[in-house]
Amino acid sequence: MEATVGDKLLVHGRVVGRHDRTAEIVEVLGEHGHPPYRVRFDDDGHEAVMSPGPDAVVRHKGQFGTRP
Repeated sequence: MEATVGDKLLVHGRVVGRHDRTAEIVEVLGEHGHPPYRVRFDDDGHEAVMSPGPDAVVRHKGQFGTRP
């Protein structure tokens, strides 16, 4: 997984009733675009440091609004 600042991270809900969440990548903490990432969640604005798992997809700038 590789990302740059401004890309979106889509995290799929893993539990019934939990919705997918999107977050903007505000800082790349790993080398060469690799995790961990500092992200800001779109729904509530809180920030977190994440190393996304297999339930997450990076949507690069220009891909917003399209399915991965």
